[in-house]
Amino acid sequence: MKIQKLRSILLLTILFVLQCSCKLSKEDEIKNIGFSQCLSNHPWRTSMNESMAIKASLNPQIKLDIKEAKGDGQKQIDDIQSMIDAEMDLIIVSPLDPESIAPVVENAFEAGIPVILIDRKVETEAYTAFIGADNLEVGHNAGNYIASNENGFLKVIEIKGEDNSTPTRERSKGFYEIVDQEDRITVVESFKGVSGAQFSKALDSVGKDIDFVYAFNDELASQAWRIARDKGLASQIKFIGVDGLSVPDGGINMVQNGILNATIYYPTGGAESIDLAWEILNGRSYKKDNILKTIVIDRFNVDIMKNQFDKIQLQQKEIEDQILAIGKQQELYYAQNNLLKITMVLLAVILSLAIYSIYSIFAIRKKNRQLQLTNRKVIQQRNKIEEIAQEVKVSNEAKMNFFTGLSHEFKTPITLIQSSIESLAESSKLKGTKLMAEIELIHNNSNRLLRLISNLLDFRRVENRNFNLRVSRTNITDFSRYILNDFQREARKRNIELIFNSNNEKLELFIDRSLMDKAYFNLLSNAFKFTPKNGNIKIEIIDKKESNEVQILFKDSGIGIPENEIQNVFDAFFRGSTNRKNSSGIGLNLTKQFIELHLGKIEVRSKNGTEFIITLFKGKAHFNEDQIVVEPQMVDNTFVDFSSEALDDDSVSVSNHKNSDEEQYSILIIEDNPDLSKFLKNKLEKEFVVYVSNGEDAIDQAFQFIPDIVICDVNLSGISGFDICKELKNDLRTSHIPTIILTALGDKDSYLEGLRSGTDLYLTKPFSFNILLQSLKSLLFNREKLRYYYTNNIYKIEESQEFGTPEQQFLSKFNELIKQNLDNSEFTVETLAKELSISRVQLYRKVKSIIGLSVSDYITNYKLEKAKALLNTSSMTVSEIAYRCGFSSPSYFSTSFKNKYDISPVTYRKTSQT
Repeated sequence: MKIQKLRSILLLTILFVLQCSCKLSKEDEIKNIGFSQCLSNHPWRTSMNESMAIKASLNPQIKLDIKEAKGDGQKQIDDIQSMIDAEMDLIIVSPLDPESIAPVVENAFEAGIPVILIDRKVETEAYTAFIGADNLEVGHNAGNYIASNENGFLKVIEIKGEDNSTPTRERSKGFYEIVDQEDRITVVESFKGVSGAQFSKALDSVGKDIDFVYAFNDELASQAWRIARDKGLASQIKFIGVDGLSVPDGGINMVQNGILNATIYYPTGGAESIDLAWEILNGRSYKKDNILKTIVIDRFNVDIMKNQFDKIQLQQKEIEDQILAIGKQQELYYAQNNLLKITMVLLAVILSLAIYSIYSIFAIRKKNRQLQLTNRKVIQQRNKIEEIAQEVKVSNEAKMNFFTGLSHEFKTPITLIQSSIESLAESSKLKGTKLMAEIELIHNNSNRLLRLISNLLDFRRVENRNFNLRVSRTNITDFSRYILNDFQREARKRNIELIFNSNNEKLELFIDRSLMDKAYFNLLSNAFKFTPKNGNIKIEIIDKKESNEVQILFKDSGIGIPENEIQNVFDAFFRGSTNRKNSSGIGLNLTKQFIELHLGKIEVRSKNGTEFIITLFKGKAHFNEDQIVVEPQMVDNTFVDFSSEALDDDSVSVSNHKNSDEEQYSILIIEDNPDLSKFLKNKLEKEFVVYVSNGEDAIDQAFQFIPDIVICDVNLSGISGFDICKELKNDLRTSHIPTIILTALGDKDSYLEGLRSGTDLYLTKPFSFNILLQSLKSLLFNREKLRYYYTNNIYKIEESQEFGTPEQQFLSKFNELIKQNLDNSEFTVETLAKELSISRVQLYRKVKSIIGLSVSDYITNYKLEKAKALLNTSSMTVSEIAYRCGFSSPSYFSTSFKNKYDISPVTYRKTSQT
């Protein structure tokens, strides 16, 4: 508490010092004034900007921001709007166009920002004040100056401004108000600007008779004078301009130099506008219309005006220099003042810290003693907690391992039940009988038992964070319909209307089909569980085309969920108060986990039933690359459908090239479960020769029998099915045999381990026997195709460089040995087997399995293929070729050649050479 009080006193001291040093008086507040200049690059406009800036610099409380529109009306509107957005204290505007600029001026005025119009007015009364010369008076002055000439009738050309601003209109109007009263003054031409050919053409037609040229400003008058000078008429015409600036090439200099006869002084009002703004900002009285005086400057008063303006400019220059000097002094003062304030604050902080440090030393020592005692107690408690936690972890892991192993064991008896049910359901004798209904009941309950076991295993995997997504492109509409078909029979039985809608039949999403199938099943099972007979269940897919989301709605007309329980429905093991059904309480929890693995979300509403809303993202950008697959990662096991036919066994034809009296294909079943082994043997021995083995002697039997195909479980006594596959695939005697893994392990790691072991197919329990049978036929059919290729390419195999598989490597070595001993008449099958390190029987079975020929037939065919090539490419005699290719005599060679190719060697050579 004492340390906290000391800190508070120190903080208050620092805040007080800072407040005293940084407090501003009201007189020091800065006023932000914005000025929008309509034009630039014009001496008169530049003079206005300079006088305004000089006047503002004399007052340190004024900050002036000048924005030049450069003749662009839209830019001026944007500049004024930016000043409104910046909340300027006052805005001065020299408008370009009186109409288009009016709305933004009104916006500023309505926003509470005072607006001063300078030089020009706009088509609105929503402004604070106007300052500038009277343009009507300018026109009057010009007219009166011309009328004062007593040389009889006078002809005048008027050159107007090039825009439609108020000065352009009023200067012309005031001019005509005078000259229209004088009968002896005639305006022969009036046009805008002198950039075109109008003025030059007018001088060509009536130039000698022109007495005066009245121009909108000094610049236009100067341009007109140069055109008249080039035509030799400048001395005959008197030129009158407007502005009267005392700058190089300004109106006063042009009068002194005789270019202009007169210029009408038009004050910029820059300095006056700053004075007016200051009065307005300080709440003093002011006039809305502030008219500045104009005067005619001609050869009689030009010198006086020039001297006055020169003195004013000299004074302004001195003022500017003084302002700069004052600014430097202020910067130095502020720097020294701030340094002093910082020094004072630092001294106060240092003093406070010194006091605090002395106090802290004593306080920390006391606290350290207390903390050491507390730390000893905490360490003792932590060690005790770790011991207890480790014991709990070991105990829990043992329980969970037992639970998982037991759950896996359930899958084998379920496989036997479902396969038996499938066989009974396919029996035509039972169709339409009462026994079929009982079979269907057994099938449905075994499916339900399998789902419960799968949910329990999935729950364990979710707890261990052991799920890895394998998403693939899926038509979500077809996927949903496919799953709904499994519930059609239940819906018909209970007269429940099953409704499905989708606003995009071709909608594709990236989903893990296995996990999404479970999510669908859990939600639909819940819907059927709580929906009474004659009710309805609706599934709707909504493609939100305006966003990147898709919604899948599951709505039922069931009993609903109490409002106070909705937030708990996704909790593990939660059962609602209205739930009178048997339930594990983990289905919805798993569904939520599966949806969140897809980075989606699931919500629930309950009103006149229950509605679950799944929201998923389109596309695949939200998944990692290793989560995306082209095809589903597992074989899609389907179960018997009592309303449809069984799989067609002839969908893949196997051409084994065997006569009816030849031996059948052989299968080795490696399974520890005797019931499953017996079931498979009974089902398969109608078409195959079946050998059954357990894990202990499986490899020895595989080497002994050399079967055509192997079916193997994973969890075997004494050895793993993966290890059996690896050994069979790595041994020369059995590397050609296709293998099928048949297991209850359905997780990703086991599937990958199966692929690494070299298995040709990975099926999970429970499995469909029809799918197993069809898979066997497919693998044997592929083996027959490979055998056909080898049989028809005997001689080419030795030339092939693509020996990636063990079979190709075996045949390569096999052919190489035959080639090396081609002319060795003592080379026998026993010698060949010895060279290959296998027995004669194993060699026979392996070659027969791969190629479909006996070893001796294969060697004979190889020799004949080699002889055939020599007949085409060499000049050796038939007898030489016969001995070269290992035949005992030319007659035996000729007989063998004719038996294979239906043509004698001599005739073949003649035919091939013609």
